[in-house]
Amino acid sequence: MKFLLDQDVYALTERFLREIGYDVLTASELGLSRAQDSDLLKLAVEQGRIFVTRDRDYGNLVFVYGVGKGVIYLRVLPLDMDDVHAELKRVLETYSEDELAKSFVVVEKGRHQIRRVE
Repeated sequence: MKFLLDQDVYALTERFLREIGYDVLTASELGLSRAQDSDLLKLAVEQGRIFVTRDRDYGNLVFVYGVGKGVIYLRVLPLDMDDVHAELKRVLETYSEDELAKSFVVVEKGRHQIRRVE
């Protein structure tokens, strides 16, 4: 699976995804730290990447404005990092890349919610 990480995603999460073998790019690596949220979503779709963020405003972009899909929204604080990473790993092992690319997933400590985006 390929991911594009928003600038607000913790470096520990980036490292976690890389260590378990995923292809990860960050907005900052691409020089897009100040890019518009909608532009980041569009880029993720164009590159066939699942977008990972800690910014809950992406739900509005996806569901209200129809700007993209394939988003994983992490509800995580440094204190909960290990538990959220364990749930994220469970999500990545449970759902196919195709399913995730067509969904909005909220991942938090001990649980997740997945909603398909039409």
